[in-house]
Amino acid sequence: MIQELFRHTRVLAIVGDTIRVRAKNAAFGDLAVVENVDGEESLAKVVELDRDIVSLQVFAGSKGLSTEAGVRFLGHPQRVTYSDNILGRIFAGTGEPLDDGPDLSDDPQIEVGGPTVNPMMRVMASKMIHTHVPMIDLFNCLVESQKIPIFSVAGEPYNELLARIGFQADADIVVFGGLGLIFDDYHFFRTAFEEHGVFHRTVMFVNQASDPIVERLSVPDMALAVAERFAVEQRKRVLVLLTDMTAYADAMKEIGISLERIPATRGYLGDLYTQLAKRYEKACDFKGAGSVTILTATTMPGGDVTHPVPDNTGYITEGQLYLHDGVIDPFGSLSRLKQHVIGKETREDHSQIMNTMIRFYSSANEAEKKQTMAFELSPFDEKLLKFGRLFRERFMDIRVSMPVIEALDLCWRTLAECFEPQELLMKQELVDTYYPGEKRISNNE
Repeated sequence: MIQELFRHTRVLAIVGDTIRVRAKNAAFGDLAVVENVDGEESLAKVVELDRDIVSLQVFAGSKGLSTEAGVRFLGHPQRVTYSDNILGRIFAGTGEPLDDGPDLSDDPQIEVGGPTVNPMMRVMASKMIHTHVPMIDLFNCLVESQKIPIFSVAGEPYNELLARIGFQADADIVVFGGLGLIFDDYHFFRTAFEEHGVFHRTVMFVNQASDPIVERLSVPDMALAVAERFAVEQRKRVLVLLTDMTAYADAMKEIGISLERIPATRGYLGDLYTQLAKRYEKACDFKGAGSVTILTATTMPGGDVTHPVPDNTGYITEGQLYLHDGVIDPFGSLSRLKQHVIGKETREDHSQIMNTMIRFYSSANEAEKKQTMAFELSPFDEKLLKFGRLFRERFMDIRVSMPVIEALDLCWRTLAECFEPQELLMKQELVDTYYPGEKRISNNE
């Protein structure tokens, strides 16, 4: 059996970057080496099995490949290097180092793409990851073991937001996966992590737009496999950043077309939900160990939230951060796990402040509509307009950075600048404790 597994076989057909060969005992996801007639070798991955016909996606593409090429199966799925030595390193979608760092060939390797964690080994999410981004920490807390996407459109600064969270979050290790990045974006992430002093605890897996798409499919699996090992074996709090998951889904669609699979909605395959869930469900707070938290960027073509990728993602994840016009929208964003940490990992006034700020901002938007339509504004409308301006300046800009306690204090100062204590409609004991200045009113008044 071993001899058959490693034997050479000839190429039957070449379709795009996919080749078909006749072989026995090959397994789905296994790696193979394709050797062309000129002796040049490239890796390939088994992507489909039909009896003894095996389809492989060639990493380097099929350009110049002959049907006389030979295929040698390696008998194992893709592996990635895992040790402390990979921290501060950059890897391609093949798992090979992209930088000029020390050789890692002697370091241990682990298989990628394993099953998700047994639910019995999961711990209920209860610990907050502080990002120093007010629109997240105040209104949609990021919780350890959470899986949450940033919904956006092309042209929005979602990569800037993702990088900012990466170097500001209080995680032990950051694992970054770039999917179809242009060089400028790749350079931006690398420079951002280096300049902010977190590169030494960061691992980067990068697939650029010019790289083979099959490598794009490998990047999330490698990033999550490494993150899981750091969490389980070293009890680290790991934050995984992936961008852009729509590029990942498009890569799956392209390979599906080359394999002549029947498409479903908008050309995507029927297993899109399963493939996305398989990756997102790697997020976990491990019993007696560390945690893996997954934050991704998911672009919405044409801003369409019903597009198959964001639509399926919404069923899997625990909320979303909705980015548009350069800010995180407080109305379109949602963190379903924030109630696990608000007032427990943060201050007692967090819940009331969050609700009050959003309530006033919603009213400020209504006042702005009245102003635009030339309706007469009341004195309270004028207060709301002032509040809306301050809210956008102090909290909504993604470049704003402050700890959550400082942000809560700024909320109280902002409210005091715009409203009287009795106008807040908040619990009196919180107003007595946190409302700044001499305008506090007592319960006896």
